[in-house]
Amino acid sequence: MSIHYKLGALIAALAFSSASHAQTPWVKPERIRGDIVSFKGEILTVHRNSGDTVQVDVKPEIGVSAFKPAKLADAKVGSYVGTPALTGSDGKLTATSMIVFPEAARGTAEGHFAYDFGPKSTMTNANVVSIVTGASGRELNLSYKGGSSTVTVPKNVSVVTPVPASTADLTAGKKVFVVVTPGANGIYDAHVLFVEKDGVAPQF
Repeated sequence: MSIHYKLGALIAALAFSSASHAQTPWVKPERIRGDIVSFKGEILTVHRNSGDTVQVDVKPEIGVSAFKPAKLADAKVGSYVGTPALTGSDGKLTATSMIVFPEAARGTAEGHFAYDFGPKSTMTNANVVSIVTGASGRELNLSYKGGSSTVTVPKNVSVVTPVPASTADLTAGKKVFVVVTPGANGIYDAHVLFVEKDGVAPQF
C-alpha cells in the first residue's frame, strides 16, 4: 500500500475521529486506548486503559498509521497542527501533546472540539498564526474556520508527525488508539487505528 494512500486514509481517519458533530446517533464513534493483547486474522484484542479487554474487527481496507518524533520548533507560523489540550482554572489551554501535520494533511478535521482525553479536554486542529516563545515552552495562536484559540505547548510534551504503518506492527504489548463503532456480537468495528512504532506511542 502506497504512502500516498496511507496518508489519505490518515486524513479521513482523523476527520472521522474529531468531527463528532457529523455523526448520527447509531454510528457515534468511541475511542479505545490501551495495549494490544493479540492480533489474529482481522480481530485485534486490546486491554483498555479503563481496565477491560475488548475485541476490534480491523478490516483489510482500514489504514494503520503511526507517528515519528518531531520537534516543538517544527511548528512554525503557517504550519497546520493538532493539539489535544486541557483547560485550566484560568480558562487557558495547555497542550498534552502536539501533532505537526504534513502539508498534504492541511485542513484535517479543522476546528476546536470537546474531547475525551480528560476533564475539560479539547482537540484543536488549526493553522499557526503566531508564536510566542517562553521559558517553559511555546504559546501558539491558532486560527481555524469559525474561530481562534491560544494553546501553550510545554517543552516536555510529545511532538510527533504521522507516518504510515501496517498490520504487521499490531503486535502484543504495543499501545494503540482506535476509533470504533459497535459491531456484531460485541465486537467493535475499527475506523481509525494508530499503533506504537519504534517506541513512539499515540498520546491523544
